[in-house]
Amino acid sequence: MSNSAGQSNITIPKTKSESVWDVFGYLFYIGSIIFLIAVWGTLPDKVPAHYNAFGVVDRWGSKWELLILPGVGLFIILFMQFLERHPEIHNYPKRLNETNAAQFYLHSRKLINRLKNACLIIFSLILFESAMIALDWGSGFGGWFLPVTIFGTVILVAISMMEQRKIQ
Repeated sequence: MSNSAGQSNITIPKTKSESVWDVFGYLFYIGSIIFLIAVWGTLPDKVPAHYNAFGVVDRWGSKWELLILPGVGLFIILFMQFLERHPEIHNYPKRLNETNAAQFYLHSRKLINRLKNACLIIFSLILFESAMIALDWGSGFGGWFLPVTIFGTVILVAISMMEQRKIQ
């Protein structure tokens, strides 16, 4: 069955790797919310609200601002799960056809799944870091966090692009 763009709506079961990524992403996300609930009463009124490129706190804000991170995580979950469920709406190269559509759809869905869960892990770690700094339990991740985060997500996309080139 084709949609208006001529692309097929194909049902492809979730892979083990997608399930593993989901487990890690959701564990971090739910864990960060449980952690926030557990420490909420002991958090000071002012917590780290923004970090510069070197991982140094450059703005302090209300502890209520920490709720933005799980909120962004929830938006990511809802939006990216929609994209995972509808790989037929993703952008594909012109060589997409009926014989390779399932491969392209699976490949694209797996990339979305990895990026969704990587984002959940990143936002969860930022929440942990902010609460830990506010509680004076540590000085934070430091300057390595941003480069590692960017490098990690770029690697996910780069590997995906190389794999996509192999689809005939």
